[in-house]
Amino acid sequence: MDQKEIIKVLNDNLVRELEATMIYSRNSFIMEECDASRVTEAISVDEMRHMWWLADLITKRGGKPTMEHQELDFGGDDLEGMLKRQIELESEGIETYTRQIREIPDEEVVGVLKHILDEEKRHRKEFRERLEKYVR
Repeated sequence: MDQKEIIKVLNDNLVRELEATMIYSRNSFIMEECDASRVTEAISVDEMRHMWWLADLITKRGGKPTMEHQELDFGGDDLEGMLKRQIELESEGIETYTRQIREIPDEEVVGVLKHILDEEKRHRKEFRERLEKYVR
């Protein structure tokens, strides 16, 4: 994988983190359960931090961060739908980062992706716990 391909992968990751930030922020505004809302809000801030890390890696490699995202799927307006969608997003991220860590030959990039991967696993666990606690 050359630098151009690495920049493309990092930009794809940045857009995924941007989408998660926007979805989680919106969902935290309308969730009725305070604990789930606070956790979702806090995780949206983590996702924004991931964007900063990815943008830094992109610019260090001569690329420009992109923010062209898809239409957002918030998971609906009920707590169950939102939490299930958030779990799905974290699961997709875990799968993607795990694969990229094996494929990317850049040690700095791999180090950052490993850190993000660890946080995504924690996020998924937090969302799953809220789903089990508040949705019967």
